[in-house]
Order: sequence, then structure tokens, then C-alpha cells
Amino acid sequence: MDLFVYGTLQSRDLMTAVSGVAPQNSVAAQLHGYGVFPVEGNVVPFIAKDDRFAAQGVVYENLDEAQIARLDLYEGAFGYLLDTVDVRTEAGMRSVSCYLPPDDVIAGGGSWSLRMWEENHLAPAILAATELFSRNPPPTPAAVRAMWPMVEARAWSKHRAKPAPATRRYAARPADFAIEKAQPPQGGFFLFQALDLRHRQFDGSVSDTLRREAFFGIDAAIVLPYDAVRDRVLLVEQARVGPRLRHDPNPWMLEPVAGIVDARETPQEAALRECKEEAGLELARLEPAGSFYVSPGATTDYFYTYVGLCDLPDLKTYGGGLEEEAEDLRLHPMSLGEALNLADTGEIATGPALYLLYWLCRHKERLRAFA
Repeated sequence: MDLFVYGTLQSRDLMTAVSGVAPQNSVAAQLHGYGVFPVEGNVVPFIAKDDRFAAQGVVYENLDEAQIARLDLYEGAFGYLLDTVDVRTEAGMRSVSCYLPPDDVIAGGGSWSLRMWEENHLAPAILAATELFSRNPPPTPAAVRAMWPMVEARAWSKHRAKPAPATRRYAARPADFAIEKAQPPQGGFFLFQALDLRHRQFDGSVSDTLRREAFFGIDAAIVLPYDAVRDRVLLVEQARVGPRLRHDPNPWMLEPVAGIVDARETPQEAALRECKEEAGLELARLEPAGSFYVSPGATTDYFYTYVGLCDLPDLKTYGGGLEEEAEDLRLHPMSLGEALNLADTGEIATGPALYLLYWLCRHKERLRAFA
């Protein structure tokens, strides 16, 4: 099959990740009577009939059934279906296949640029496609559509991982930690994966092959709201499944404001958004308090933590959270002293809350200068 693409799949690296095979033959082509427009609220484009334009793109030639099956899943999950179109190439007109968008796609403002998209979004798009097609058996299109926000969130989490200082610890090289075999990931919202790996040991030798199992979590933004004038903090109470599975008799936890860092969102943006959504708070200042792996022996979870300077004039407990996310939250403004007492008694039993309270004790005099 010959396939005309006009958007992100013009990138050969993404096309390889999606179709499973690097394209062998391609030619430039134009689809007259169609324009390429950004999708509203997204970074990807779609085409729509418009006699003023000719959609620029590429025809990938001689794709086999296996490649088309993967493309059907990738495109079909979002309602894009194969149709036949007539495109113009340097050699003349030809009929080819093309994934056309569903009728309900809405165009956003401005124009769409492949170069700009590749510069800002190609790497995580390849990571997302790689995760999708590592699943066995492959998910259904409906399942892909449902899981896609988390697939993208994990891809952007991997994309955010950057070098950090190694002045005391070992300065690793890429070959020092090798994954020899990865089982297909399992799960839905979160993922679990078994791996066979080898790594460099401190004596310079290489370990035997080790079987490890890991939980693919998320990047999260964690915020402890703090009123520096009144010396008050705010904690969020909600029921949590982790303590319940551990047979904790009381799974209602006291925590900071917290939420997933979505795809294409910075941790700071996520922190500000979550404070509005969970607690109805507008922060005057967001103070970074450290970023770290939560339990590196078992999970990829990575937390960006902050203290958020704000106004907490009332000590009255109130409700919060988004109904559409099934959040049932109770917000507790309290003095910093009371929060520390709850930490001492064990009533606060969540790591981020304990960490941020103790961090605040060390830095609160400095933060009061911003009040």
C-alpha cells in the first residue's frame, strides 16, 4: 500500500516507531483542496477540505500488512480512517491511501509546523509509540484512546530525565546498565514490567543477568501550601488505595496538594494547576524544595516538590477536588506547629508531607521575607 501522510508521521523516526519498519521509499506529494490545521487543544494537525490550500506531505510506498495494522491502531484509536485520495507528485497524479480525520475534529488557531513539532515534541512522541507497540497482545483502539493520556505522561516523564551531578556517586556511562530483555508491560492506568538486566559493579566487573520487576509510575508535582504571615500550612485528606492494600485500618491520608505532571506540561505548571483544582488556591510564590525518586528500587515515580506561598486566612476545614476526576477531598488549614505534632504522633504518614514539613522548618525564616 502507498500511504500519504501530512502531519507528524512525515517524521521518518516516528513513522519507524509506529509502523515497526523504517520506510524504504518515499516521495513528496501535495493533496490539493485540503488544508493542514492544528487540532484545537493539541499539538498535532489534521486536514480539512479547503480549496484555498494544498496539503504538503509524503507518500510512503509499498507498506505491508503488518505496517498497516500498526498504523490502523495508532490512527484508528482517534477516529482516523483509511480512504483513497489523489495526490500530485513530481511524476504526476496518483491515487494513494490516507488516514482522514473524523468529522468532529475542531481546528485551533494559527498554523502547524512540522519543524516546530519535531523540535519540541518528536522525542516523547517516539517514546509513546514505543510503549504502545511493546504491549502484547496489542490493545484495542478504544483501550488506546482511554490509556493515551497516561502513555503520553510516561513518555514525557522519560523525556524529562536529565543528567544530574555525580561528585560522590559513580558517574555512569550508557553501557554500564544494560537491559537485555524486557517483558511486555502489563496494566492500564499504571504499568508493571519484568526485566532482565546487567550492570557494572563497583569492582569494575559486570553483574550476572538479574531479573528485576518495576512499576512504571508518573512524574508528580507536590505542593505544601504555606501562609508565611500566619505560619500556617494546608494538608489534603483523602482515601488512598495503597494503605488499604497494606491492610492499614485507616486508609484516609494527610498529604500535600499533589497531581500528575501531564504531557507537555512543566512541573511548575502542574503545581499551580493542582493548587487551584484541589484546594482553590492561587499561589503568590512557588518555592522549589527538591526533586527525587520516591522508591528507586521498585518504581519510576519522580516527585517535583514545592512550598507554595499563599493566603490561608481561615482555619475552617473545607471540601475540594474535581468531581469529574472523582476526587473527594477534605482540606485542613492548620498551624505549622499542629502539623509537626501530627507528624510526631504518626497521624501524618505520607513521605511527601513529612519531607516538606521538615524542609519548611529549615527554610521558613527565609520564606517569611517574601510574605
